[in-house]
Amino acid sequence: MWTSQSAMELQVPIPTIDLAVAMRDLSVLAPERLRAGALYGRPIPRLNGDRPTVVAQLGRALATAIITTFAQGLALLAAASVKYQYDFDLAAVGRLWRGGCIIRAAVLADICAAWRAQPGPANLLLDATVARKVMAQQEDLRQIVCLAAGAGVPAPGLMVSLGYLDSFRSAWLPANLIQAQRDYFGSHTYERIDAKGVFHTQWAEAQQPWS
Repeated sequence: MWTSQSAMELQVPIPTIDLAVAMRDLSVLAPERLRAGALYGRPIPRLNGDRPTVVAQLGRALATAIITTFAQGLALLAAASVKYQYDFDLAAVGRLWRGGCIIRAAVLADICAAWRAQPGPANLLLDATVARKVMAQQEDLRQIVCLAAGAGVPAPGLMVSLGYLDSFRSAWLPANLIQAQRDYFGSHTYERIDAKGVFHTQWAEAQQPWS
């Protein structure tokens, strides 16, 4: 909870970590979930694919999701280091975690290497070595997310990790639409992608060819 609060204060997106807290809260709601299961009952279909192949794919999907989660957490540490003048050495953080922390993992070697050179990347996903690993396994994550969604199996951690990856790698995000909505409801103005400046539209008077 404190991590999520700090991330919001520092405006650093950590959706997978936020969701981990939310899912712990949701797990407590067993009576409600039992009733919802009866109300929205949907049998989980049997897997038609090759089980060893899917299990291997799941492992690679999980590895990719773990990398994106580390990226989120390290981005938060980096922002806090600047804001509060902690002067973190993220390479040293990776070494400490790898040396005996509960979250130690093989990927920490890549984390240490990413920040060994100065300056380090603004985000772990911008490191060339990490990017190659993610690129090699991102399709596995997509396939597993699709498989889980189609079967009705909850896999929100994998889903939101994929969403973070896709959002982070996208030069254009739909925030422009949110700006337009805010301008419609409160005249907050908006920016355009085809012209510089700040704009406001009288939406009630504007032509709406889609309506």
